[in-house]
Amino acid sequence: MGNSNFILKVTDAKLSDIQKALQAAGIKVRSIIEVFKEEGNPPLEEKEVK
Repeated sequence: MGNSNFILKVTDAKLSDIQKALQAAGIKVRSIIEVFKEEGNPPLEEKEVK
């Protein structure tokens, strides 16, 4: 299987928590990079436009 890249949007999570959860699910983690951190109150709900 090749390498895959994913983007996650999380609230109240640390990088180490995400890595531990993925590894506990049997997912091999190559790296985790924080690319953007929102300050302030996040929107209550985000909807995907189709």
